[in-house]
Amino acid sequence: MAHRNRLVLAVAATCFLIIVVIEKFAPANVVGAYGYVLPILLVAILRNRKLMYATVLACVVATYAGLLQPTKPGRFQAAVINRSVVVGVLLVVAYIGMSWEERKAREEAARAALARQTENLLKANAQLVDIKDQLNRSERLAAVGQLVASVAHEVGTPLHSIAWHVQALSEEPSVTPDMKKRIAVIDGQLNRVVRIIQDLLSSTRQRKPDPTWLPVDRVVSPAAALLEPAYHAKGVALRVEIDSDVPMVWADAEKIHQVLVNLLTNALAATPEGGEAVIHVAARPATQDEAELGKRSAGAPPATMVTVAVRDTGCGMPAEDLRKAFTPFFTTKAVGTGTGLGLFLSRETVQAHGGHLSIESEVGKGTTVTLSLPGLAASASAVA
Repeated sequence: MAHRNRLVLAVAATCFLIIVVIEKFAPANVVGAYGYVLPILLVAILRNRKLMYATVLACVVATYAGLLQPTKPGRFQAAVINRSVVVGVLLVVAYIGMSWEERKAREEAARAALARQTENLLKANAQLVDIKDQLNRSERLAAVGQLVASVAHEVGTPLHSIAWHVQALSEEPSVTPDMKKRIAVIDGQLNRVVRIIQDLLSSTRQRKPDPTWLPVDRVVSPAAALLEPAYHAKGVALRVEIDSDVPMVWADAEKIHQVLVNLLTNALAATPEGGEAVIHVAARPATQDEAELGKRSAGAPPATMVTVAVRDTGCGMPAEDLRKAFTPFFTTKAVGTGTGLGLFLSRETVQAHGGHLSIESEVGKGTTVTLSLPGLAASASAVA
């Protein structure tokens, strides 16, 4: 803009000087003085009143300066009239030109202001839509909480009865060691369900995690053992791979167990017969953000993050569904087979541990969900 203004000003000055020269060599021809209209119109483009006043003054002075040149006897009065007419034309042109440019400037400013207001309204509308969605989700979560508390109260009694019969079954003399192992799994899961129900009855909110430093195998293996029969029945292989240098992990065993069971259940549902699911546990250095986040939960910034990746060879998820994966009540399962809360609650649980949950998926190739939890440094693990 500044370069353009300088160029316009230079052209206007050049026109002015050319007309002054013409006037000097042909003072009797007043037509040349009309050429001062050009620099006036050019300066009007700059929309600068002070500069316009200076230009008009210079053109008026230059116009009347032509009277100082020698003229024929008896023609001086006519020359004054003619040049006064020229000055009048220059003043009218200056007024019209400046008014026109100022009106254009006001219109441009109004359009810019309207564009800004439109943009602000669009942003405000987007924010209102987001807030409305959040309110809708909050209302639905509150309703689900009340429903769950009611159901939990009704389910509690038959669960206690089932737990008693399972205990009685384990004391039968005809029970084999393999059956006792399976009965122990059932009893453990019943006790976990009872504790969850007790949490729901005391509050519609989830129980806050109570993490501690645990061996990774203690966190991962129970979930794999629980789902292994279901995988075997469907013909899907389930493997657990734990790297040798993985430190202890900061976890509430029961809460992370719920997360892993949910992820393994999703992997089983998405993987066809003959497919495979792998739980791969590894360790890596923590980033600065992860160290800061882990410090709030573990009390000290972790130098290591333990990653538990649940990878399947299932159908995968399209990009549109992947973006909504953590949205409450979003599910791709058939009606009655999923609530759409599993990944949402799992992420909330992992974040409460000072970690994070991420998901990668590709249609036709499978899905990988990765839990990242604070890990105990090697030196600290040795001391423990």
